Formats: sequence, structure tokens, C-alpha cells
Amino acid sequence: MRHFVFSFIILLFAGVLLLHQSTYAFFKIPPPLPPELYGNMLINRTSEKNNVKPVAFSHWSHRMHYTCRVCHLELEFNMKLNTTEITEYANKEGKFCGACHDGKIAFGYREENCNKCHNGNIGYGKENFEKLRNFPKTKYGNKVDWVKAINEGLIKPKNYISDEDSQMAFDKTLDLKAEWDRIPHAIFPHPEHTAWLDCSNCHPDIFNIKQKTTKHFSMLLSLDGKFCGICHLTIAFPLHDCKRCHPTMSK
Repeated sequence: MRHFVFSFIILLFAGVLLLHQSTYAFFKIPPPLPPELYGNMLINRTSEKNNVKPVAFSHWSHRMHYTCRVCHLELEFNMKLNTTEITEYANKEGKFCGACHDGKIAFGYREENCNKCHNGNIGYGKENFEKLRNFPKTKYGNKVDWVKAINEGLIKPKNYISDEDSQMAFDKTLDLKAEWDRIPHAIFPHPEHTAWLDCSNCHPDIFNIKQKTTKHFSMLLSLDGKFCGICHLTIAFPLHDCKRCHPTMSK
């Protein structure tokens, strides 16, 4: 009898694990990463083609100092990895990474600093993640609530480098009806997003300005890296955290 019960528990556990893995595969949700690696990426548009190691970039280490708007609007980095035409020449001219990495704001283009970027190690600098140990917590991603970190004054990221273009205040929270049966509505709070992003990061290329007019907006496409999934798969809190968007969901 004990053997039967033990075997049943093992099979049940294996079934749950298989279901968990198949769910990730079906919805195309990237598997969870350790918190210190979440949001990290390797920039490799031309590096390996030129026999140079890819550039390791950590979002969490940069967002302690700058909002998303700085890179993804002012410095014109595309949202999609390896689609921005970054070159060493452009950086040295003060564009892209070179806007900060000039030897004054941050370490500059000197031979002894090459390995700080071109190391091919997605976990480079992860020991500094310890600095975030007292930040407000969440369950997923790098497990830091960045909005609360701003609201509580733990960080004061700059919203611009060269221009002082003021951000438009917009505090409306949208109620988004789900298209799937038995799925509660989602909410979209503008203030939490405009604290980090410019309106033009989302409008009009990703979402229409007028509510409920964006064609094909769906959860499946978000899970495929479109719409909300542009950020909320690998950078902002991941889509594993259902209740952050669907607050009345039971689990």
C-alpha cells in the first residue's frame, strides 16, 4: 500500500511538472530566470561577426539611474533587441551608449574598459544585485517593484540626458474587458507607465490613442512578444504575474 501511495505521488508530481512545462511552451512564456539575470541581454548585432564578444547589458543596473524613456526615446534605442544600428563610431560620437559612457558620466571608451561591455557574459555584474536587497518586492521577474521604488524615494532615475522635455501628466486607468470567457477584466494604469516611459513609446505605433481601437490586441499576441509583451516578457514584470494586470483573478 505504501509503495502504491508513493508511486501515485511521484506520478502526480510528474504530471504537474509536465503540465507546468507544457503551459510555458503553449503560451510561449520564457522560463523564469534568476532575479539577478532577469532583464539582462546580449547585444550581438555585429559583435561576433567582427570577432568581438557580445555586449552584456543589464536593465536593472541602468534603471536605478535612468528611466526607460532616456534610452528608448531620447537615445533612439529600438525596443527589439539587436535592431538598433549601434556602432563603435556612433558611440564615440556621443550617440547611443556613448551619450553616458564618455568617461565623465560613466566609464568611457578606453582599452582597459572593453571587457566591462564586450564580455559575452549575460550575468556580468550580477554581484551588484545585492544593492537591491531592501527594495520593495514582487513575486516575479527580478522581484523588485520599481514603481514603488520611485514612489518611496529609493531611486530617482533621470528622465532625460540632454533635453528637458517635460513629461505629460496623464492619470487615467483603463478598464480592459478580456476576450476569453471566465477571465476577469484587466486594468492599465497610466501613471505607473508614464513614470518610466514617454507616451510616444506606446502611441501610436503599438497602441492606438483611442481606447478599444487597437486591432488584434490579444493575450496570445502579447505572449508572443507583441503589444504588452514587448516589455512584459523579459524586461518589465513578466506575464507570469497575472494579478498585476487582472487584479480580481482568484489565483
